[in-house]
Amino acid sequence: MVVWSAPALWKCSSSIVNRRWMSQIRRIDKILIANRGEIACRVIRTARRLGVKTVAVYSDVDEDALHVALADEAYNIGPANASQSYLRGDKLLEVAKRTKCQAVHPGYGFLSENVEFAEDCQKNGVIFIGPPASAIRDMGIKSTSKAIMSNAGVPIIEGYHGEDQSDARLLEEAKRIGFPIMIKAIRGGGGKGMRIAQTEADFKEALESAKSESQKAFADSVVLLERFVSEPRHVEVQVFADTYGNAVHLFERDCSVQRRHQKIIEEAPAPGLSSDLRNELGMAAVRAAKAVGYAGAGTVEFILDRKTHSFHFMEMNTRLQVEHPITEMITGTDLVEWQLKIASGEEISVKQQDIKLNGHAFEARIYAEDPRGGFLPGAGPLLYLRTPNASEDVRIETGKV
Repeated sequence: MVVWSAPALWKCSSSIVNRRWMSQIRRIDKILIANRGEIACRVIRTARRLGVKTVAVYSDVDEDALHVALADEAYNIGPANASQSYLRGDKLLEVAKRTKCQAVHPGYGFLSENVEFAEDCQKNGVIFIGPPASAIRDMGIKSTSKAIMSNAGVPIIEGYHGEDQSDARLLEEAKRIGFPIMIKAIRGGGGKGMRIAQTEADFKEALESAKSESQKAFADSVVLLERFVSEPRHVEVQVFADTYGNAVHLFERDCSVQRRHQKIIEEAPAPGLSSDLRNELGMAAVRAAKAVGYAGAGTVEFILDRKTHSFHFMEMNTRLQVEHPITEMITGTDLVEWQLKIASGEEISVKQQDIKLNGHAFEARIYAEDPRGGFLPGAGPLLYLRTPNASEDVRIETGKV
C-alpha cells in the first residue's frame, strides 16, 4: 500500500521518538498480533517505538514473511488455510497466554470484528485491543445499528429493517419506499448480498440474488431495504472513543471511487465539503460512537448525496481500517498508539478542538481483473511492482520483505 500526502505531514503523536510507554492503569508491555502482512508490520513499528514487545503468529506458508522477522517472537499456528490458522481464536489465545501477552491486536480482517473472539479474550484475561464485544455485535447487524443510530439522532436513510422477511412484505415495503431501491444483507460487508432493483419488475430477481449471496457469505439470508441514492458519495469518518465516555473524530475520508463495491481510491479529507458540513459529519459520527458505547478506533460510514449534500448513516466498521494511514497523514497522529493507550484504560489525551486538519492525502489499491473473463475479479502472481521512495510525504505500507 502506498499513501501520498501533500504537503509533508507525517509525524508521530509523541515528540520523543523511541521512548518507552507504560500505562499507569493496565499494564501492556507485550502484545500478540493476530494478523499478518502490512497491518502486522504497521502495529509492530508503533509497538517498538513505545517499548512494547510483540509476538507474531504465522501459518506454514508465512514463515519467511516480514512481520515474522520484525516481531520479537513468532509462532506457527497451523496450515496455510486461514480457517486452520489465523481464524483459530483458541490457537491465538493459547500463544498469547504461553508468551505472557497482556493484550491481542487483531489488525483488520480475520477476527477483528468477531464477537466471540472478543468475548473469549475477556474470559481468558487478555485485553482485546478493540471495541467492546457488545458494540461489535450491535454494529455488525445493519438493521440493529440503524435503529440505534435513529434513536441517537444520527440521520438514516428511509428504508425497511423489519423482521417480516416474506417476499410479499418486502415487495410491499419496496413500493412504499419507491424505486430504484437497494437490497442489502444485514450482516457482513464488501458488497456481498447487495443488489439494486431499478423497477418493480426487477425486484424479485434482485431479492433472490441478494438473499442467496448473503446466505452463502454470512449464513444469514435476512436483508433490509433502502431508498437508492442515484448519485451518492461514500464518505466515512474516523472516530476514537475511550471507556470514560469521551469521543472525538479525526475528520473524514472520501471512498467514492469503487469497483464492484470495493474501494480503489481513498482521499482525506473529502473534497468539496464546507467547514459546516465537515463538522456536521464529524459530530454525527461522534454521536454514533457514543450511542453504542464504543471504545477504540472505528469508522462511521455515510452516504452523501452529491447534489444536496444531505447525508445518512450506512454502517460502522468496528476496527482500524486499511485506509487509516491517510487520516494519520492529515492529522499528525499515530492511531495504533491511541489504540494501545485506550486499551490500557487511559483517557483520550486531546480535545476535539486540538485535532487539526492539515494537507491532503490519497491511498490507492491495486484492483486485479481478468479481461478474458468478462473483467471479473481475478487472482494471480504479482510479477513486478515498483513503488516510489518513502519520504516525508510518501508513506509505504507493506508486508513484503
